[in-house]
Amino acid sequence: MAFRRRNKSYPFFSQEFLIQNHADIVFSLVIFILIGLMFEATAKTAILFIQPQYNITTLSPEVNTYLYGWKDCATILFYLFIAIILHAVVQEYLLDKVNRRLHLSKSKNTKFNESGQLCVFHLVSSVWSFYILITEGYLLHPSSLWENYPHSHLRFQVKFFYLTQLAYWLHALPELYFQKVRKEEIPRQLQYIGREVNRVGLVLLFLQYVSELGFHIARLLYFTDESHQKMFDTWAVSFVFARMATLTLMFLAVGFGLARADNQGLDVELGNFNTVLIRMIVLLLVFLTQSWLLYKFIRFQLRRWREFRHEQATRKKATTKQPLRPLKRDSLGHHENGVLKAENGVSPRTKKLKSP
Repeated sequence: MAFRRRNKSYPFFSQEFLIQNHADIVFSLVIFILIGLMFEATAKTAILFIQPQYNITTLSPEVNTYLYGWKDCATILFYLFIAIILHAVVQEYLLDKVNRRLHLSKSKNTKFNESGQLCVFHLVSSVWSFYILITEGYLLHPSSLWENYPHSHLRFQVKFFYLTQLAYWLHALPELYFQKVRKEEIPRQLQYIGREVNRVGLVLLFLQYVSELGFHIARLLYFTDESHQKMFDTWAVSFVFARMATLTLMFLAVGFGLARADNQGLDVELGNFNTVLIRMIVLLLVFLTQSWLLYKFIRFQLRRWREFRHEQATRKKATTKQPLRPLKRDSLGHHENGVLKAENGVSPRTKKLKSP
């Protein structure tokens, strides 16, 4: 299975060979793990990479829940490989074909690919997280976000969602190397990856992904046609709403809900961190993070507004300036103040009168 067309071959295990063939190499590792399921001797090891571990089944009522542990690292690694393969598929069969038609510059091409990849991810994650919120009843009963804390037992779809989220954001680290991201772009990319608690986390991720989805759709439309800028206004509204909703939800769940819970105290084994100090630290970190995001957003909007005003002023000056009227010339000379002048300043009519 070849994801990219190779114009020339590179030596095995060289840097260029690894970059050009990384999707094929990862795909081979995935096939190797799947083949391990076919043999009894290796099936138990292969299942660690594919299926979530630490399953706990209760009989009354019969519910399958999951805990978390070190074995989940193998599952995250496997779906990290899957994320790399899907990244290559989207790039090769969707984004590259669009790029060939748009003929974008190198900088715009990089941003277009970034927005295209994140647009697909945020769309899938938004729909998936919204489905979990509906099926688990978190939207219809908001008090379930903090009731029966700690929520150490996860349903299958909840745990699988978090495992795939971790796998995707971890896959973005080697992609910085595979995509040959410029050194000056790496800090911004790492900052974006690092930005990204069980039930509350589902709601927060849903709000964040919907907001990010609007931004990347707006940027894709802008690159296809620079006149499409109204979508950025829609994104601005959703961004501010997501920040306000995040602050409100965290203060409601952590500051109000957990503060009234009965199990106050610290128990690492049970996953209980419901103490006054930890709650205050969490709320402070959330407040600082959301404030920092709003500060960057306001700076971006002000810079965009100043650039727009400057562009409007420049256009207004260009339209009010009247171009100078060119001097009319003929074979005899030129017109000046309504009088036909010769090249030496003497009137041609005078010359004609003086001539015999």
